[in-house]
Amino acid sequence: VFGQSGAGNNWAKGHYTEGAELVDQVLDVVRREAEGCDCLQGFQITHSLGGGTGAGMGTLLISKIREEFPDRMMATFSVVPSPKVSDTVVEPYNATLSVHQ
Repeated sequence: VFGQSGAGNNWAKGHYTEGAELVDQVLDVVRREAEGCDCLQGFQITHSLGGGTGAGMGTLLISKIREEFPDRMMATFSVVPSPKVSDTVVEPYNATLSVHQ
């Protein structure tokens, strides 16, 4: 699954616009993989909290998976931005908005 544009280090763009356009396609793939499992126990998701896609679309995807599979375990491995190696000034804001979800 891929799109033609990115979230541009913007949590809202990843959560509400660019990510919202792709999340249904991603959920279709997740559904197909889940149906192919004999005994689905849960999900593991690795994502960044500093950028727009991992933070915005990542939290959107996690909430959609929880809605669709409420009885399955969810483990997330979130990469938190560091002030020492930060690429973008908005990384702390993206991380804060992600954790709030």
